[in-house]
Amino acid sequence: MEFPPAVEELIGFLKQLPGVGRRGAERMALAVLEWDADMQKDFGSVISSLPEKTALCPDCGALSLPGKKCDVCGDVRRDHSQICVVETMSQLFAVEKGNYYHGCYLVLGGRISPLDGEDGSSLNIPLLLQRAADPETKEIILALSSDVEGRATAAFLAEKLAEFPVKVTRPALGLPAGANLSYADSATIAAAFSGRTGV
Repeated sequence: MEFPPAVEELIGFLKQLPGVGRRGAERMALAVLEWDADMQKDFGSVISSLPEKTALCPDCGALSLPGKKCDVCGDVRRDHSQICVVETMSQLFAVEKGNYYHGCYLVLGGRISPLDGEDGSSLNIPLLLQRAADPETKEIILALSSDVEGRATAAFLAEKLAEFPVKVTRPALGLPAGANLSYADSATIAAAFSGRTGV
């Protein structure tokens, strides 16, 4: 038995979510179909309004309200001399859950991965270099995943940052080789940040 085209289209979109395969997408789509019509319309409305109701922070590339800085960049209590570079928003949230780091962030928006066609041209590297040139910035922490692409991206960024008078470090203790930072627990992240080393 085949699904109607509209349901197949929904399944196709759901499959693009992280960790969701065909069967999981089918279960989600069938669950949505069990909602009443008003709830389905509200769900569609929430998704369709995302481009108008969300934006990227002009200072770090994290999610924010349109025309506003994100909560971290707008917080005067944060240490604005430290910039923690992460690949994605999920990694930013993972670091925040560690409750150890109190500086600011820069979300790259991905990493260099030639096999996936990502050469770094679409990443927030110009914004990072702009922040590195700011006299207020004293340390840049390259908190990227420790897999092959993450290490290659960190090495590339360290080379770019070498011309600026900032300290460049990486989290050290506790992060296993090849692991994605998004999945590390808060205690592991706190240990990694407290033992960070020079690049």
